[in-house]
Amino acid sequence: MTLGWFLLLTSTMSWLLTGLLRRYALAQNLIDIPNERSSHAVPTPRGGGVAIVLSFLAILPFLNGFDLLSTLVCLALWGAGFAVAVTGFLDDHGHIAARWRLLVHFCSAAWGLYWLGGLPALTVSGHVLDLEGLGYVGVSFYIVWLLNLYNFMDGIDGLAGIEAITVCCSGALMIWLVAPDSSFWMLPVLLAAAVSGFLVWNFPPARIFMGDAGSGFLGIMLALFSVQAASVAPRLFWVWLILLGVFIVDATVTLCRRVLRGERFYEAHRSHAYQYASRALGAHRPVTLAVCAINVFWLLPVASLVALEHLDGMLGLWVAYLPLLLLVYHYKAGDRQAQAGLDK
Repeated sequence: MTLGWFLLLTSTMSWLLTGLLRRYALAQNLIDIPNERSSHAVPTPRGGGVAIVLSFLAILPFLNGFDLLSTLVCLALWGAGFAVAVTGFLDDHGHIAARWRLLVHFCSAAWGLYWLGGLPALTVSGHVLDLEGLGYVGVSFYIVWLLNLYNFMDGIDGLAGIEAITVCCSGALMIWLVAPDSSFWMLPVLLAAAVSGFLVWNFPPARIFMGDAGSGFLGIMLALFSVQAASVAPRLFWVWLILLGVFIVDATVTLCRRVLRGERFYEAHRSHAYQYASRALGAHRPVTLAVCAINVFWLLPVASLVALEHLDGMLGLWVAYLPLLLLVYHYKAGDRQAQAGLDK
């Protein structure tokens, strides 16, 4: 009952704050003006993701006070999430050089990993892999990559919100299936509640965009959730990687193709598969709903097989990702020439 009230309070707070942030953005002229790299056609205020940050972080100390959340996890999420969100907020209002943003991102990843105790040993094709100290370095890069790819994938109405809600709810279900007595499933559900309040304003056609503060925050929270889930059962780390497959595959393929062409991969562009698909279809909503369907009807069943130990984690990852790889190549991920031809 207590958790139910927290979820209702979180979603309501997020909804109200998003409306206030929209008024603030309009008053401060924080508007995304469409250009050749944009996927939207109408000037739209940005920065609504701050509502997700505030509503989620505000509830964590209360969960800790009710013994629903450990102090260590609270410190991990609060410190990492707050630092990333503030950096994104400042970048939304001006510009912070990429090197300083990355410094904050790596420090935030290290902070979160320290309080969560790092990533436990994983089973890879039947072999136990314990990287010890090197594991912290590798997982830090994973967290920073997931943080930034979430920013890259926040390019059409409702997509980042739908991804967060479906991944969080699916991830919570997997944790509950593996460890019904664990309380770790509550955090993803709480974040999904925070995102749902924002999504009311962001669902196509969006009345406000998320901004770097919100997208970066979601990226690092989902990454830390995957590490935390692994402490319940190591195979749950593979489960979260599977559930995040749409964003990971599209962003990674696009980045690799841009790097191979010698492009400045950190500059804004619209060569992701989802951006090509939205222009080919002439609307954002079908793409956002398609991602929701992929998450629920494809990635969730594969993740369930891994969670219930009917499928090896690494094999499950390949099974889940192969159709996604074919899909992003079909929709010209990172293929600037093909995407340019669509705009003519």
